[in-house]
Amino acid sequence: MTPKEIVLSGYQAFSQGDIESLGKLFHEDAVIRVNGNHKRSGEYKGFNDWRDNFISHLFDDYPNFSLEILHVVAEGDRVHVFVKYTADNLDANGVHMYKVEDGLETEFLLFDDTQKIAKALGE
Repeated sequence: MTPKEIVLSGYQAFSQGDIESLGKLFHEDAVIRVNGNHKRSGEYKGFNDWRDNFISHLFDDYPNFSLEILHVVAEGDRVHVFVKYTADNLDANGVHMYKVEDGLETEFLLFDDTQKIAKALGE
């Protein structure tokens, strides 16, 4: 699979609630960084850290959360996914940047409209 196919398969797994399959796409030492200065911002070490401290809170933080892929750009081992988030308390865009090495995601950087994210989090 190409890096683009690997990344997009992760969005498919997420949309189906298949977090186990999503986790299998990440290298055990993957670094996930969430930009901004809110309670979910920061660096997560590996998928399990991100799953337990970010994904597990997603639907409580953002009731009726939905993610739409707007555009994908892939070149070499880098994939950029432009997304739109909606929820009862959120309407924002973001860019997800991935690095894929040897068939696994090794870096995942989330660049979001942090002012909208912080407001949705009640900050």
